[in-house]
Amino acid sequence: MLIGVTHTISDPEKFFAGARDVLGNLPKGLACHQVLPAVDGSHAHCLWEAASVDEVRDLIDPATVGIADNEYFEIDTGSAIGLR
Repeated sequence: MLIGVTHTISDPEKFFAGARDVLGNLPKGLACHQVLPAVDGSHAHCLWEAASVDEVRDLIDPATVGIADNEYFEIDTGSAIGLR
């Protein structure tokens, strides 16, 4: 399933340094296809592929405590534009 994550980032330097660490050590079955950061680093939208939203949430939330608020949603691939 495809999962969207919207990050509202309070500490861009820590967030993106941590993101590189997380993305470099993904568990099997998880893939991050896109990271789309705002120019000022205050927000980012990411596209993930995983078995569930909870699987992505369980990876990201502990790594972003105190530096980002995250919203997760399953992508409606039938209505999406520009996927695959």
